[in-house]
Amino acid sequence: MTERERLWELARLIRLDRPVGIYLLLWPTFWALWVAAEGWPPAYLIFIFAAGVVLMRSAGCAINDYADRDFDSHVARTRDRPLALGTITPREALGTFVALSVVAFVLVLFTNGLTILYSLVAVALAGTYPFSKRFHHFPQVHLGAAFAWAVPMAFTAVTGEHPPEVAWLLFVTVLAWTVVYDTFYGMVDREDDLKIGVKSTAIAFGELDRLITGGLQVLVWLGLYLVGQHADFGGYYTAGLVVVAMLMFYQQFLIFEREPADCLRAFKNNHYLGAVILLAMIADHHLGA
Repeated sequence: MTERERLWELARLIRLDRPVGIYLLLWPTFWALWVAAEGWPPAYLIFIFAAGVVLMRSAGCAINDYADRDFDSHVARTRDRPLALGTITPREALGTFVALSVVAFVLVLFTNGLTILYSLVAVALAGTYPFSKRFHHFPQVHLGAAFAWAVPMAFTAVTGEHPPEVAWLLFVTVLAWTVVYDTFYGMVDREDDLKIGVKSTAIAFGELDRLITGGLQVLVWLGLYLVGQHADFGGYYTAGLVVVAMLMFYQQFLIFEREPADCLRAFKNNHYLGAVILLAMIADHHLGA
């Protein structure tokens, strides 16, 4: 294997060729920064958190594939991943996780002491999530906590204080949103996961998957509405919430027949939902009356 081919396999390991996961983590992180700063956050924090998102999502992919190295070759969607093919070794994947996590931690050192303490929880959540699917049927909740932990970190970075109530409201909202879209993702692999014994909310919810994800989407929408009320957002944010409701209905339409390809489309569609909320926040801060 040439050096260029090896670099490409490392890029595939950390999913740089599939950036939707970066977006799904980036948008709520930016939501938190904008709400905490009550407007445009400091440029250095935007850079630190954007870079941290890329690094920690990439690290999460590496440790996830390390944890799933004995399963991925048995799942249609994952059998061409580098560890499943043997183009990257388990030791290299583990080393990649450690290296990326260390770089992300170095970035956090440029914030403040409280944010540094909160970042230790983020690393613990990211490192343990991939193994949770072996022990319980709700690994999506674990992933939700890992993704949503960027919210209190963003608040502490901006204010230097423990997160206020609105931060925890946004944390729970992001956690619930992650459970929704990662359940859609789990529905893609449900049959394969049942065969190999991997657990997920898609399996736990069973025939109630559409009802439960729909109910969670209602709670997510209400959470976003309450965050907007607390932040005194106006018409642009309200318009954003209308678009979000339409996207949620569309996602339920996509998963109606539970076809794997459509469930994957519903998962990816959440990227637009996150972007709409961020744009609505920025518009309200800078264009609203």
